[in-house]
Amino acid sequence: MGVAGCGKSSLGQALAQARGWAYVEGDAFHAPSSIEKMRAGVALTDADRAGWLDTLGGELQKHPGGVVLACSALKRAYRERLRAARPGLRFVFLEIDRELALRRVSARAAQHLFPASLVDSQFAALESPQGEAGVLTVAAAQAPQEQLSQALAWLAVEGESA
Repeated sequence: MGVAGCGKSSLGQALAQARGWAYVEGDAFHAPSSIEKMRAGVALTDADRAGWLDTLGGELQKHPGGVVLACSALKRAYRERLRAARPGLRFVFLEIDRELALRRVSARAAQHLFPASLVDSQFAALESPQGEAGVLTVAAAQAPQEQLSQALAWLAVEGESA
């Protein structure tokens, strides 16, 4: 989880592969109206995200053997909604600064649904999950292999205590 450009999809895919779990790309489940809003540079509201979060909760439930979901989960209420759908859900928070997020989003292909003009809205909406149970914070600026190693080590310890 984290703001646009933090590397959710890359780490999520690597983590799912390493654990032999299913991978769900949260962006693939946005409503067409939400995609149009984002492409037009309009930030999504809580109301826009409500159905999306419910759909993602359903996706989490479809994979009892293990699943990795790449999802911004910017607000605590969003994370609680996902936790309600999948008790025991844990989050890897990819922490990134505004400048690096802006550079990464700006470098994406033009067809990506999220324009760089919306990066600031992500930071404005973000409620840090630090201090919440079941959250690991990883620096987004680290090498992908280091991020993966940290997440795998944490999941191994978390699995022993769950």
